[in-house]
Amino acid sequence: MEFEESGIGEECGVFGCVAAGEWPTQLEVAQVLTLGLVALQHRGQESAGIVTSNGASPPTYAAHKGMGLVSTAFSPEGLLKLRYGNLGICHTRYSTTGISELQNCQPFVVDTLHGKIAVAHNGELVNALALRKKVMRHGVGLSTSSDSELITQLLAFTPPMEEMDAPDWVARIKNLMTETPTSYSLLVMYKDVVYAVRDPYGNRPLCIGRVVPISKLHSPGAGEEDTEGWVVSSESCSFQSIGAKYYREVLPGEIVQISKHGVKSLSVVPRPEGDLPAFCIFEYVYFARPDSIFEGQMVYTVRQRCGRQLAIEAPTDADVVSTVPESATPAALGYAQQSGLPYIEVLCKNRYVGRTFIQPNTRLRQLGVAKKFGALTDNFAGKRVVLIDDSIVRGNTISPIIKLLKEAGATEVHIRVASPPIRFPCYMGINIPTKEELIANKPEFKDIAGYIGADSVQYLTVEGLVSAVQEGIASLQEKDTIGSNKSSRRVGHCTACLTGKYPVELEW
Repeated sequence: MEFEESGIGEECGVFGCVAAGEWPTQLEVAQVLTLGLVALQHRGQESAGIVTSNGASPPTYAAHKGMGLVSTAFSPEGLLKLRYGNLGICHTRYSTTGISELQNCQPFVVDTLHGKIAVAHNGELVNALALRKKVMRHGVGLSTSSDSELITQLLAFTPPMEEMDAPDWVARIKNLMTETPTSYSLLVMYKDVVYAVRDPYGNRPLCIGRVVPISKLHSPGAGEEDTEGWVVSSESCSFQSIGAKYYREVLPGEIVQISKHGVKSLSVVPRPEGDLPAFCIFEYVYFARPDSIFEGQMVYTVRQRCGRQLAIEAPTDADVVSTVPESATPAALGYAQQSGLPYIEVLCKNRYVGRTFIQPNTRLRQLGVAKKFGALTDNFAGKRVVLIDDSIVRGNTISPIIKLLKEAGATEVHIRVASPPIRFPCYMGINIPTKEELIANKPEFKDIAGYIGADSVQYLTVEGLVSAVQEGIASLQEKDTIGSNKSSRRVGHCTACLTGKYPVELEW
């Protein structure tokens, strides 16, 4: 929960749709794109944008962008100009690089030698500064501070072996991937196709879904011939709301072409020999919606396993287990199951205070707790409470909650955190406070229980978190029929914010 108050946030969500079969399509592509973005709203709330194309040669592009939530940025009137699209990509933004204004709103559209391309990007380039200088040395001006515009300009470069009248987009994308190893998931729209791309380390998520008739949405018998369209998304949680079935993940380093004819894997760009994948482990801990699927497993189930592992590592003499609503609820349920203690609710959340209402100073953060939560006194008065949280970032949010519970009758409040302490900044698309602001790096951390007013505090270990995440992957790998290259299915996760061990060398 403290992630919500600390300023920690995911950078972006990307979504794309390509209608299947004959064009013009009967599928309302603009509506599918809008609903897909709504389902990814938790990944960014600063701005949103949609670009559609009729897929003709040359294509006609239509775009609509706006600041704020999807519901604010898009009106029915604004979406009317998108209604003739047969394919499109869209984006919702939480900036970690670039200031928050409309000019940084994605997708970006640029003219190339072979026509327009549109690009949507989730992530943060680890060598962006060097790349910006390189692009500018080629005489290309950059009009925004966004990494995504930089990617778009790099894609516009003509590779040395490309013929003048035949753009080789696989070569261009591979050239980009050579220039920057991580972190990005990309959607690139050109003419009548969308290219879906993940960096070789797979740091940011990306998956593909298949739009089917509603009557066959929950039917195992829905075949390829029933496909009404293809969608690609940062998270699979967006598929159900648009009537799509999960198809598969885009692999680390993979370039996938999505057209009206279907999905085709064009290439897989390898990592340097010996390097493991580096999927962001905090997608599991907090950022992703719990009903999303990564690496063949549901996020909710992984969070439950984290809670069970936490109960093994940090048992407590207590009467009840609870949570700070709502992101830590699966972990609290797992802790309760493993420990044999009853799970109860101790706090009632005011759902009309926004999830990302980030308040500007310590006093207002503390006052904010009273605005967000009420104590369910009858459930815990006179009892010892184990309170499960997903993180303690600064310590400013959990402290008044403990005070609230004790004043309402809890005899003891023990804090158990379902992730390890965050000690290092992230340079790959997660907005983390400075190293000095993190409670784990302050002198108070030596007696954090006393500092926040708890009877005890214990965190899940890094080893425990990795074990809980990877436990469900090994058995699923044997069932994976996509590709025969076993090395491409090696398991690895980025824990840089916990350990300081970054998957690539940082260039600053």
